[in-house]
Amino acid sequence: MNQNEKLRDDILNLKKQRNAIILAHNYQIGEVQDIADFVGDSLDLSQKSARTNADVIVFCGVHFMAETAAILAPEKTVLMPDLNAGCAMANMITPREFSELKKKHPDAVYVCYINCTAQTKAECDYCCTSANSIKVVQAVPKEKKIVFIPDKYLGSWVISQTKRELILWDGYCPTHRRILPEDILKKKAAYPKAEVLVHPECTPEVIAMADKVLSTSGICRYAKESNSEEFIIGTEVGILHRLKKENPEKKFYPASELSDCSNMKLNNLEKILWSLEDMVYPITVPEDIAKRAKKSIDRMLEIT
Repeated sequence: MNQNEKLRDDILNLKKQRNAIILAHNYQIGEVQDIADFVGDSLDLSQKSARTNADVIVFCGVHFMAETAAILAPEKTVLMPDLNAGCAMANMITPREFSELKKKHPDAVYVCYINCTAQTKAECDYCCTSANSIKVVQAVPKEKKIVFIPDKYLGSWVISQTKRELILWDGYCPTHRRILPEDILKKKAAYPKAEVLVHPECTPEVIAMADKVLSTSGICRYAKESNSEEFIIGTEVGILHRLKKENPEKKFYPASELSDCSNMKLNNLEKILWSLEDMVYPITVPEDIAKRAKKSIDRMLEIT
């Protein structure tokens, strides 16, 4: 038995003892995805947290995702194997900056991308995901001014699809911004038959070159259903593990090898084992913040 097999066995035994489940985001490393009970996007995983009968949830993603799971499943213990797994985009708006923003636009409706802190969600009227952002914005009465935070590129995509005027915060995902138009051109030249699938966190210039603009779950679903045999994937490279695993007969190429999120790659089998052994690191959200944040999430779910 090699080291990884021993780790896997120890994790599975402890998971049973703790009545735990392991959730992994689509961007996690392969060994983490392979041992997870569920692999998906942040909202899908958080909803799994709320529905599971498990007492302990080991959330392999980044901090805001574990927070969302804790908000939707307050009676469960939510653990992060590595507390350093943060999100640059989520940290691009601080409580002080948000307070100043609300002073400038006191009558606006605030829509936040799920990729933000619980504190930010608590201050917003609606939450949204990359998959349902268009529906959420369309549900806001047309006479209302909308402030969209924190991702200006997702916001730009929503503007292009809804023709609504949005006030955009100057936030973005550094990993997706590393995907450049010239990367798409090079890959299209190398693989002319490949469909280009990109995430709406990409820049407008990259989005304009895509065949489809989809969330991570949308990319996985489309790749499975499409008759195409080759795909250029414009999102974080970790998703290629799942795509190849679910579609072994198809070929997938990263739009850019540089679209690699270091925060998403912090978790591994050793850290999952330590997390279950020592019950670290628990994620909790203050009750008042959790209650208000859940309201913005619930409003999204009512729409979608």
